Amino acid sequence: MANVVVVGTQWGDEGKGKVVDLLSESADYIVRFQGGNNAGHTLVVENRKFILHLIPSGILHANKTCCIGNGVVVDPGVLLGEIEKLRSHQVQVSPDNLVLSGQAHVIMTYHREVDNARELRKGKGKIGTTGRGIGPCYEDKASRAGIRIHELINPKFFTDKLKENLEEKNFYLEKFLGAQPLDYNQIADEYLAYGEQLRPYVGNVSELLETGRRQGKNILFEGAQGTHLDIDHGTYPFVTSSNAVAGGACCGAGIGPSRIDTVMGICKAYTTRVGGGPFPTELTDSVGEHLQKEGAEFGSTTGRPRRCGWLDMVVLRNAARLNGLNSLTITKLDVLTGLDQIRIATSYVHESSSMEIFPNECFTLERCDPSYLNLPGWSEDITGARKFSDLPSKTQSYLRNIEELAEIPLSVVSVGPGREQTIMLRDPFEG
Repeated sequence: MANVVVVGTQWGDEGKGKVVDLLSESADYIVRFQGGNNAGHTLVVENRKFILHLIPSGILHANKTCCIGNGVVVDPGVLLGEIEKLRSHQVQVSPDNLVLSGQAHVIMTYHREVDNARELRKGKGKIGTTGRGIGPCYEDKASRAGIRIHELINPKFFTDKLKENLEEKNFYLEKFLGAQPLDYNQIADEYLAYGEQLRPYVGNVSELLETGRRQGKNILFEGAQGTHLDIDHGTYPFVTSSNAVAGGACCGAGIGPSRIDTVMGICKAYTTRVGGGPFPTELTDSVGEHLQKEGAEFGSTTGRPRRCGWLDMVVLRNAARLNGLNSLTITKLDVLTGLDQIRIATSYVHESSSMEIFPNECFTLERCDPSYLNLPGWSEDITGARKFSDLPSKTQSYLRNIEELAEIPLSVVSVGPGREQTIMLRDPFEG
């Protein structure tokens, strides 16, 4: 029995979905603990592509219980659409294998409208949000004005709170953001219908997980985004609105920190990020184009092209400290095939001084230049490798350098998008 947290170590899009799908084979419960439908996990199973935004990746496995924790903000229309799409692909989704925390907050129509109107108003200074209403929903949660799933399925509480909130939101939309006001009846009818459809799925996730733990079940906690998009520890203000670090699993699922056995960090073999914000190893040359093309680096939620760059060990070491990483998974290693030279940033130079510690301020990071370790590339196709020894010697050397520089043992190496295109070095559920 073990409880494992999986987190991204970079700026999201590290390939967590595939890894969670793989680890779900050994898990009994798979729990999403933060974020919303601003993140997407892309899975390829038996040549079929699935993109999940709210439902944990473990839903593709039979006899598993998937949970959406209280730390997630839920757009009910998106969740119901995701359920129906999975069912259309003959994937079983029912209250028997999907539990939604009644304490999770609901993304309302006005959250999306505020999100988009703010970005439009900021113009060139915009953050680059997905426009899904994530940030405004978390704002209402913090100000105690949020509507939770428990209230959504209780018509009296829901309509009273909607009336109160919409008066304020419409004033803000019209008078400050210059947007159109929203209609109460339209929102009420839409969301009351959502509540009735979601009612059977609602439960106490925290209590369910504690019962499973006492029964000796394996629990897998699935984060969204990445460490450096964390609201507290990321490249603020170019961050998400929740805690994407491993500690967020405790708050976002209702489990005590002493119950976590191991934390696995997911790291792409290079680095990407979406939207604005500093990115020291970003490449705007032909190598960057290679990474974007071969890695299909386009957002699964928005379709936006991802900025690409070399692997950054300053970023990775920062993630190791913040998350207390026990092991490391490298994804998309195959994307580097065909490059003559591969570089790893080992430190930064800031105003003629060397820095090995990730700076806390964006204005410092923006003025940092990376110092690189240069390694030879490889040309061999590695997508068929199933053991570490199957990899070319130069590929093995690249991985060993990562392991040594990060001071974290490797556990999994992904050499392609398919579930089977994986080298398992150690199973986190076995300690």
